[in-house]
Amino acid sequence: MFRFASPIYLYLLTLVPLMTAVYLYMQYRTRQQLKKFGDIDLMRSLMPDVSPLRRHVKFGLLMFALAMLCFVLARPQYGTRNEEVKRSGIEVAIAVDVSNSMLCADVSPNRLEKSKMIVSKLVEQFDQDKVGLVAFAGSAITLLPMTSDYVSAKMFLDQLNPATVSMQGTNMSEAILRATAGFSQKDAVGKALILITDAEDNEPGAVEAAKQARDAGIQIFVLSVGTPQGGPIPMGGGEFKKDLSGNVVTTKLNEQIGQEIARAGGGMYIHVDQTDLAQSLLGKEIEKMQKADISASMYSAYDEQFVAVAILLLLALVAEMCIMERQNHWFNKFKLFG
Repeated sequence: MFRFASPIYLYLLTLVPLMTAVYLYMQYRTRQQLKKFGDIDLMRSLMPDVSPLRRHVKFGLLMFALAMLCFVLARPQYGTRNEEVKRSGIEVAIAVDVSNSMLCADVSPNRLEKSKMIVSKLVEQFDQDKVGLVAFAGSAITLLPMTSDYVSAKMFLDQLNPATVSMQGTNMSEAILRATAGFSQKDAVGKALILITDAEDNEPGAVEAAKQARDAGIQIFVLSVGTPQGGPIPMGGGEFKKDLSGNVVTTKLNEQIGQEIARAGGGMYIHVDQTDLAQSLLGKEIEKMQKADISASMYSAYDEQFVAVAILLLLALVAEMCIMERQNHWFNKFKLFG
């Protein structure tokens, strides 16, 4: 596939026909002025060394060089390829709770935004690791399979909100199973599942799913977001979620289930507060994990082709400089020009 990296410079090509038009006009004016002095053919015979054709060739070479300069500035590129590169790192799946209770502001700015901030800073620390992203509430969906594309990971992370998953609730068992399915089958590489949740209204089966993940060589780290005291759930427009009796619903952190999942998953339970302690602890634990060679298909940029165009530009300029407007009697026998 062929493209120009900076196609805006191609607009400079309009200078070629513009300057050509000016050149032709000037040639016409010169011819008209010469006619005032006499017959053109007679005057040409009086100036045997003058070669109009050489002048036209020199101008043509200059215009060609100008066109090549525009192409060089536009950076012509050709072809793409995918290369297999070796990375030494671990695989990390991040499952983020996006249920409505995560909008509670008992942790500033709220539970979900705090979670996204932690994950974003964690991803920034990754170098040669692979990361996947799962969102869950009453069900779970894979937003990003295991990848080394951290830019995409942060993009998907920024877009997380309760509308990402239509079914409300907190189904951590499905989140664990969904995230577990995204890991590779390699035994040597360290595998971590980071589960971020307030664990409220949890569906059964999460502890059993954590044990299955541990048997598959996956460590589960649970980041519990919120406070035991809890707070109301904002529903927009300054309103809060209410029960059938009209009372404001208070969502509270369920630390017990989070601790049980972390224990069953062979990882660590970390409570997220207003400080960066949780992020620091998690980063240190991730750093301890066994790293191994990970094969990743990496996108390679287009190959630059401007060098070939630059050579044509240079040849055109050299040729223009070597051609004189006056005839060279040393080369008369070749009859290259009139």
